[in-house]
Amino acid sequence: MSLNSFGHLFRVTTWGESHGPALGCVIDGCPPGVAVDADLIQHWLDLRKPGTSKYVTQRREPDAVEILSGVFEGVTTGTPISLTIRNADQRSKDYGDIADKFRPGHADYTYFTKYGVRDYRGGGRSSARETAARVAAGGVARAALGAVAPELTVRGAMVQMGDRTIDRAAWDWAEVARNPFWTPDPQAAQDWADYLDGLRKTGDSVGAVIEIVASGVPAGLGAPIYGKIDTDLAAGMMSINAVKGVEIGDGFAAAALTGSANADEMRMGADGPQFSSNHSGGVLGGISTGQDLVVRFAVKPTSSILTPRATIDRFGNDTEIVTKGRHDPCVGIRAVPVGEAMMACIVLDHILLHRGQVGENRGVIG
Repeated sequence: MSLNSFGHLFRVTTWGESHGPALGCVIDGCPPGVAVDADLIQHWLDLRKPGTSKYVTQRREPDAVEILSGVFEGVTTGTPISLTIRNADQRSKDYGDIADKFRPGHADYTYFTKYGVRDYRGGGRSSARETAARVAAGGVARAALGAVAPELTVRGAMVQMGDRTIDRAAWDWAEVARNPFWTPDPQAAQDWADYLDGLRKTGDSVGAVIEIVASGVPAGLGAPIYGKIDTDLAAGMMSINAVKGVEIGDGFAAAALTGSANADEMRMGADGPQFSSNHSGGVLGGISTGQDLVVRFAVKPTSSILTPRATIDRFGNDTEIVTKGRHDPCVGIRAVPVGEAMMACIVLDHILLHRGQVGENRGVIG
């Protein structure tokens, strides 16, 4: 069973644990001739890595990527690309006290129930550290997208922290790079800083909502019924550690709309169909419309907190647990580049699938 892989033609398999010697991925199906080097991939890893501000875990990892195969003289060869990221700042001793205890909110209990063994050092495979491999794969996917769909861009932002949302009227993509929260609203960034400082001092945590937008996506990507692009996007985002909900376009808010309000009306423009709105998030019938692909996902509060909590141990005894170590008070902050990477990988995969089955779009309007 290949349950550590995603994608169809652009297929990514990740491997490694939080406190093992290294983690990484193998990418199969990347087109040949794409310009790729370690610096290009490193740029995206640097955006995700820990220790970048006081609002994220202070684990110090360089996250330096090594390309082991699939690239020759600066371009992809069409053969499997193997990427490795070595762990450098593990503190496994922080987890010695919980070797026999199950942390509430973590995968400790479910992993042990399923396999009869678990890596208690930072959660092993269930740790958010696994997402570094996805971001590395996303760097390769972005390079390939630059070759096959140069007008396409992928961007992400945090739009909610706890119960505090942004002012969408103040949305400024340039602001995302100016604050540690990846938010497009400068006022929200100030508010969230004070809010998170208070949570950090009490040893608590909070969740978040992340929005990922792909612009310049060609119409026609995806296929009915089980090859829908929104199906793969939902599965890809839900597979990210700590994600508990995904929506496309208006998502759950569409349930409160009437049909007349929800319909994205169309008119013919000089360059093709134009839509009056994008409630659908750029997907109809599982196939892209050519509008922005819009996906949001909800990240739960970090389960590793300093507040004592009731639990059990593997011997069946009631006990209490306090999680030591270095943890994100809002793991959603570093989820933005992970969501972008998943969007890049999945959109590239569907472009390759579309080219393989259809080639150029068959339907002509006008």
